[in-house]
Amino acid sequence: MVQSSGASYKSGGVRRKAAKKGLVFTLMIVGSSGSGKSTFINTLCESPVILRKDHVDAERAASTKTVNITPTTIEMDEDGLKLSLTVVDTPGFGDNINNEPAFESILNYIEHQYEEILSQESRIKRNPRFQDNRVHVLLYFIQPTGHSLREMDIEFMRQLGPRVNVIPVVAKSDSMTPQELNAFKKRVMEDISHYKIPIYDFPYDEEEDDEETVEENNELRALLPFAVVGSEDEIEIAGRRVRCRQYPWGVVEVDNSKHCDFSKLRYMLLSSHLHDVKDITHDVLYETWRTEKLSKEGHHDADEDSAGDE
Repeated sequence: MVQSSGASYKSGGVRRKAAKKGLVFTLMIVGSSGSGKSTFINTLCESPVILRKDHVDAERAASTKTVNITPTTIEMDEDGLKLSLTVVDTPGFGDNINNEPAFESILNYIEHQYEEILSQESRIKRNPRFQDNRVHVLLYFIQPTGHSLREMDIEFMRQLGPRVNVIPVVAKSDSMTPQELNAFKKRVMEDISHYKIPIYDFPYDEEEDDEETVEENNELRALLPFAVVGSEDEIEIAGRRVRCRQYPWGVVEVDNSKHCDFSKLRYMLLSSHLHDVKDITHDVLYETWRTEKLSKEGHHDADEDSAGDE
């Protein structure tokens, strides 16, 4: 059974809330250099967010044995809804023999955002302009080896899973045949279950969620890890412009769900499950971190103190 980072939270599934001021959403992208992260980000945002010259950041980070955590905010319009999307790129990750420092840097970044929220909550007068920069989803790019998870993959997701909604994706999935891809997906999920890695596995409550939500979440869960292909190139096919990757044997359409899972992943992130991952981030992941931190610092609830006096 997959360990869900939001297992104790009752999913609301597809919820469309009115938001006059727009929504704020933060997505972190993590994976080794060459896994197609930059192309994926640009494909997701439908604009050149990460420029080619930015790749020198990865080379510089690798030479200094550090990971360069780089947030970029894009204002988007999704089906008439204003969305302020912050994409946090991590060039330099996975490029060294010992990647523990990179693990720590990313974990510290995520927990620092929690620290900022806790600090705001403790103020008598809060800053009305305070920006909540908590990471709502971490997409972890798995190399398409065709084998199973590497030790680095296992350790990273195990360390980060308790702090953020981790969603594993297969990078450059068009490098494998459909049969190879399905077998690889199965082995990855077997490893995730075996090593009890907490990921976001589209949790739901059969008693409270409607049939449509349960069915949708089961369908998305069955796609894990999402097979992604990114491309900023367009060609015309049958009179329509499509984003694709061209090969001697044919074309892989980025937005065709029969070719890869990109379109379903994008819709899930920026529409159908956006509220759910934000709620889990606040109600489960942040609260768990907050409880642990305050307990370590010796804070106790008033009812606990009174219970101890009896």
